[in-house]
Amino acid sequence: MISGFRINNFKCFRDITLPLSRMTILSGLNGMGKSSVLQALLLLRQSHELGLLNTRGLALNGDLIRLGGGYDALFVGADEDIISFEVTSAEGRSAEWRFRHEAESDVLPLIPTSDNSEIMQESLFGDSFHYLQAERTGPRTSFKMSDSQVLRKRQLGTRGEYCAHFLAAFEREDIRIPNLKHDKAVSLGLRDQVEAWIAGVSPGTRIHVTTYPGMDLVNLQFSQVTGSYVSDPYRATNVGFGLCYTLPLFVATLASRPGGMLMVENPEAHLHPRAQIGIAKFFARAAAGGIHVLLETHSDHVLNGVRLAVHDNLLSPDEVRFHFFRRADDDIGAQVVSPEIDSNGRIDYWPEDFFDQWEKSLDALLD
Repeated sequence: MISGFRINNFKCFRDITLPLSRMTILSGLNGMGKSSVLQALLLLRQSHELGLLNTRGLALNGDLIRLGGGYDALFVGADEDIISFEVTSAEGRSAEWRFRHEAESDVLPLIPTSDNSEIMQESLFGDSFHYLQAERTGPRTSFKMSDSQVLRKRQLGTRGEYCAHFLAAFEREDIRIPNLKHDKAVSLGLRDQVEAWIAGVSPGTRIHVTTYPGMDLVNLQFSQVTGSYVSDPYRATNVGFGLCYTLPLFVATLASRPGGMLMVENPEAHLHPRAQIGIAKFFARAAAGGIHVLLETHSDHVLNGVRLAVHDNLLSPDEVRFHFFRRADDDIGAQVVSPEIDSNGRIDYWPEDFFDQWEKSLDALLD
């Protein structure tokens, strides 16, 4: 597992080092650098997948992320035209990559430093990796198939666009994280487990997937169970938006293997507050089961769900990291504050704007 990540001269960061844990939460006001951390990690994986990372350089555009040109990547106050990333593992391995900035290039040339081959064993570069961006695929009358992404790479797509195809292909495959086994699921199969967990978002939901290989399309429908009554299947466009937005989160997590990595932006999107707390506790279970979970969120309900997971002993406080991003004192770039959590789920320090908006609103209402 990656235990530390250093970013130098990249986007809004002059030089920061982030300790990472089994579950890491990135928060902060808009435009403060949360997504830039994820982008830096994604650029490393993307360049590795393209066979460029340790031979040629940093690929700014690809399937995982499209950043633009070199002028989009360099920190505005950089003292030198070099971008560097350093990854440290919990086992003590480390690797550093340095890239020369070229404004018009979308592959920044590698400046050779040392042999970084050992770090490729980490989950960031491994087979069990999933990234779901904030703008996920909503309800559709049909969804795309992709043999190259789903069957060969076991990927759902960054927007979850191949989630229905993935579920159809692997619905009977048993999940591999024991503590994600839902007590109400009829089997360990992926679809049965997804249905049991997604009941926390929409109780009684049943999932129906039908593939049309000749058209490279998948039909996704949902039915509702209330007591002994089972509704006819409904099109995905005729049920709550949150179901399609949330489905990839459950599928990607339950399909992950021990030692895998999961990166998710805004898991709370389109969810009721109770469901937001539930999905945070679900991710905490995944982290306790051996998945490296990295979440970017604006939701106090997600924060409180993680705090409750620690309080309920689903996850050790040592396995949780909070990073709050804010404007640097010199107003150039961003800085990071990292509150700590204890075994009761209490936070030791609440910086300004760290999930404190409700308290401010309540003070105004009571004034």
